[in-house]
Order: sequence, then structure tokens, then C-alpha cells
Amino acid sequence: MVVYAEIEYMIYDVQSLKEKRSIVKRITKRVQNEFNVSIAEIGFEDLWQRTKLGIATVSNEYVHAEKMIQQVIRFIDQNPEVERTITNIYPL
Repeated sequence: MVVYAEIEYMIYDVQSLKEKRSIVKRITKRVQNEFNVSIAEIGFEDLWQRTKLGIATVSNEYVHAEKMIQQVIRFIDQNPEVERTITNIYPL
């Protein structure tokens, strides 16, 4: 079972794309090191204060895969630099 999530975040305290990319890169690296999921920025690459992350995981049970996605979301939400706005989770 594959579970995929698209999550939009606001990043308020940045003044350039360089700062935004630094924050997004730091978040994606930490998630990859902590969890067994795929994560990438998939939207709003040219906007300063907004990003969209795609997260995917594979498991033999849907419940386990969704729990993993929820753990990743909670982990990212702990970062004070970002604020989650829209979350969509899809079973594939």
C-alpha cells in the first residue's frame, strides 16, 4: 500500500528564495534521516514564503503507512519556521 501526502506550508520569516530553499532543504534532510519516506518540494518553488511538500511511503498495511505519514507531518509541524496550511492524504 502506498500513501501519498501533499502539504502546503507558509514560511513567514524569509526575505529571499535562498533563505526559503535553505529551510526546505533542512526540513527534507531531517525527515529523510528520521523516517523511511520519500519527500520533495513539489510546488511554489519560485515563491518566497510558501512551499508544497510531497511525502510518500510504502507499507504492506494502509494503517501503518498512514501512521508514518502522520508522524512525519507532526515532526515537520514542530519546526517553528513553518506553518502548515493545507494537507491532503491519498491512498494509492
